[in-house]
Formats: sequence, C-alpha cells, structure tokens
Amino acid sequence: MVSFLRSRESAMPPAPTASERTRQLRRVALSGMLGTAVEFYDFLVYGTVAALVFGELFFPGADPAVGTIAAFGTFAAGYVARPIGGIVFGHFGDRLGRKNMLLLTMGLMGGASFLIGVLPTYDTAGVWAPVLLITLRVVQGIAIGGEWGGATLMVVEHAGERRRGLWSSFTQMGAPLGSLISASVVALVSTLPKDQFAAWGWRVPFLLSVLLLGVGLFVRLKVVESPLFAEVKKDRAESRLPILDVLRRPKPVLLACGVGIGAFTAQSLLTSYLIAYATGIGYPRPQVLTALTVSAAVALVVLPCASALSDRIGRRPVVLTGAILSAATAFPVLALVDSRSSGALILGVVIGHGISQSLMYGPLGALFSEMFGTKVRYTGASLGYQGATLVGAGFSPLVAGSLVASSGNGTPVALLLCGGSLITALTVWFVRETSRTSLGEDPAPELPTTPHTEEITA
Repeated sequence: MVSFLRSRESAMPPAPTASERTRQLRRVALSGMLGTAVEFYDFLVYGTVAALVFGELFFPGADPAVGTIAAFGTFAAGYVARPIGGIVFGHFGDRLGRKNMLLLTMGLMGGASFLIGVLPTYDTAGVWAPVLLITLRVVQGIAIGGEWGGATLMVVEHAGERRRGLWSSFTQMGAPLGSLISASVVALVSTLPKDQFAAWGWRVPFLLSVLLLGVGLFVRLKVVESPLFAEVKKDRAESRLPILDVLRRPKPVLLACGVGIGAFTAQSLLTSYLIAYATGIGYPRPQVLTALTVSAAVALVVLPCASALSDRIGRRPVVLTGAILSAATAFPVLALVDSRSSGALILGVVIGHGISQSLMYGPLGALFSEMFGTKVRYTGASLGYQGATLVGAGFSPLVAGSLVASSGNGTPVALLLCGGSLITALTVWFVRETSRTSLGEDPAPELPTTPHTEEITA
C-alpha cells in the first residue's frame, strides 16, 4: 500500500510555475469578463426591449403607462428569481466546484434568451404569451443569480492577496460590457421603421445571444478549478449545507445587501428605466441608446481604476465615495435628463451611472468574496449580491414608473436614486475593511457591531 501511495505521489503533476499561474489567472479573468458580459447582455437586452415594445406586444389594450409598468413587472420577476439562483448554484458551487456551475448558468441564460426571441406575442398566443415571457424571465434570473458569484470567485480565488480588487474588476466590467453590446445591438435594430421593429426587429438581439453563448462557453471550458476550492475538497472540509451555515451568521449577508443597494438602484434607474422615462418626455430612442453606450464605455474605464484603488486604500472608502457622489448628484442628474438636451442627457447618465455607480460597484466583487470563508463563499457572496439586486434593482423601475405616472414628473426617480445611495453610505460604515484579509480565513466572526474607520495603508 505504501509503495502504491508513493507511486501515486510521484505521478502527480508538478506544481505550476509563477508564469503558468499568471497565464491561468489572465485566462480566468478573461473568462469572467466575457462570461458575465454574455449573461448581462442577455439580461439587459430584456430590460431595453421591455422599455421599448413589450408593453404593446405582450400587454395590449392597456394604457401605455400601464403597459410599461406591466412590462417592468416581468422585468422584476427576473430579479426575484436571482436569489433562488444564488442559493441553488451557490450550494452546488460550494459542494462540487465553481467551474461546472458557470458552464450550466451560461447555458441556461443563453437558452432562455434564444427562446424569448422566438416567443409568440399576445396577438398570436393570447394570455400564454405573457405567461411564457415571465417563465423565461424567471429562468434568466435563476441563471444570472448563480453566475456572478461563481465568476467572481474564480477570479478572486486565483488572484494574489494584494491585487484581488483589480483582478475582480474584470468580472465587474462584464456588466457595462454587456450593456454596451446590448445597447449597440438594440440601437442598430431600432433604426428600423417602427412597425418592422415591433414585428420582428426586437427579436434579433435575443437570437444573437446564441453566438455570444458559443464564445463564452469556449473560453470557460479552458479554465481550471479554483485552487482554494480544490484545497477544501482535498481536505474534505466542504460544508454539507452552505445555506444553513451562512444563515446561522446572517450579519455578513445583510451587510452585503445593504452595501450593494445603491449601486443596483443606480444601475436599474439609469439604464433600463431611463429608456422608458427619457423617450416618454420626448427624446428619440437613438439619443437615449447613445447616452447609455457612452456611459457604459466610461464605466469600462472607471471600474478597474476604482477596483485597483480599493486595493491600495481599502474597499470601504471607494464605495463610500461613490455613494455620497451618487446621492449628491441625484437631482442634478435628473435636471440634466429633464433638460431635453442630447448633450445634457449624456452628461447626466455618465455622472450618475458611468462614474458614481461604477465607484460603488467596482470593489463589490472583492469585498463580498472577502466577507465569507471558502466553504460557503459561493453561497454567501451570491446571496448578498442578489439580495442587493432584488431590493435595489428589481423593483426600482416598477416603483419609479408607478410614481412618475401618478405624479407627472421625475422627482420620484431622483428620490429613489438618492435613497438607495444613502443606504449604501450608511451600511458601509458597519463593514470591516477586508482588503488585507486572507481568503483562507473565516472573516465572519470578526465583523464588528459598531462602525469604525480604521486606516488602511497601501
């Protein structure tokens, strides 16, 4: 037996060299960015098209405002499903591994998006049309609920101790990259005459998701499993029920939810809902989509800069700066949008989304990962993130649409944006700085019960 074990040890592959680890880290970072971009492309295309035509195609006969609210109700259904995806894929990701779950979530998202592209409308299928639409939206929500946690952890757990923020920003950049692609594709097809766009043009972005799915799966098949998870499996130390272990100490999850609310409120109000609001006050669709495209391009620059800065001065100061800036500029941003000037619209969206939201959002990948131990990290980080999206993004467009319709002005949009940002600013004071935390530690017991402001040196 001893000789057999020795032969097995001698047959084990040598430890990877530093250059090999760097190549693998780059591959994992690229996989995280492309995979998340594909997922967010599919998810955000829905929000964009819902704002443009889903009200009349799937909820006909209603007042235009009511139809838009109903369309955003199906939008919210996807966000309600995201915590379910976080729990399900988090469980198996903590038990079986990160990589397999990422392949599965991407396949689910791509399949659901393609099926939305071939759905019959209300005129053809009657009430079954909105039922099928909501069902596929829920599948999308479940898929993306499991996507972010796995993609982020794969990068963070491959990265070194001192540059986790910077490397995790590649996954965070998948969101504006997906938004950039989706806005560009929708802008292209929206140049069609209105009747052709309503008849078939809206389907094109969903059908194109099959091509992006193929690229994403190809890249993800080439990455290796997280080394920290492999260590847990080798020691047989994994949690049998990660969700129970997380909920026994719910404080980190609740804090993560609070910290993320501002970023997701800004994301939903200044992307998906902005399309309906801005076109409703007279902006042509191409101008609105151009503003979103410019904002996404700015976010692609700000996100890695904010994340790299969080490696040097800490996650909390960067997130807090973004939250305060977002709250302070909420009403000026609304005034720029209400000016009905194309240049002012672009400036407003860039300030509110491209800069302020990116400062809040950039460090979240590293911050949430550092708040949980390896055995439950997929479940804990996913629950915190998806809980924040549910509260901050899931219902914001629905609430904003209802309040704007009843008040006749956009003040509720600014109030929601300001409120979400202030929740983030308040919550971040109660979170322990984690930028110097070792991912091999279990950080949850160290979370303080009172806020503090320790200095973090570079």
